[in-house]
Amino acid sequence: MEQEIKITAEVQADPTKCRFTVDRVVYDGAAYFGSKEEAQGSPLAEAIFEIPNVTSVLISKHLVTVTKEDFEDWLPVAKQIGAAIRRVLQSGVSPVSEDFKARTPSSEEIRKKVQELLDMEINPAVAMHGGYIELLDVIDNNVYLRMGGGCQGCGMANVTLKQGVEELIRRHIPHVGEILDTTDHAAGTNPYYSPAKQ
Repeated sequence: MEQEIKITAEVQADPTKCRFTVDRVVYDGAAYFGSKEEAQGSPLAEAIFEIPNVTSVLISKHLVTVTKEDFEDWLPVAKQIGAAIRRVLQSGVSPVSEDFKARTPSSEEIRKKVQELLDMEINPAVAMHGGYIELLDVIDNNVYLRMGGGCQGCGMANVTLKQGVEELIRRHIPHVGEILDTTDHAAGTNPYYSPAKQ
């Protein structure tokens, strides 16, 4: 008999997001889907987008992070998402299409495009508040950033990253996987900042 798939759900600091941790690798890589159209051909993302109000799906290793457009109770939706994850994994099909993998740019290409965005759009805007954002690395299609200056330790750093920087990067480079803030905000100039849960 096949071992039961165990999934735990945790609502993130941003209450529109919920992260599902699965007890096995769902996808050996990272795949972000910002719309139902982008999910076409990728069975897991397609199944999750069938659930009302879902706006994005990020599949990375054993994690599935889902965003929905309202702040309503996650419990009924989380049960549907958990059922969809189990159903797709038990079916044996690849959760993410081969076509998606084939269209994902190389890490070098992603690095170049992210650096251009930082230089031309993001850092000039962030500099007005005394901060800067630095690209540390791109591994596969995951982007690692660090915030400095006025951004390090700032209570609004998470908002800046998630609602500003991340949206801009995703708009210009759709095949980026996770966008990770590696900043040690506790060492910043604002002693009252407490980092949000990742």
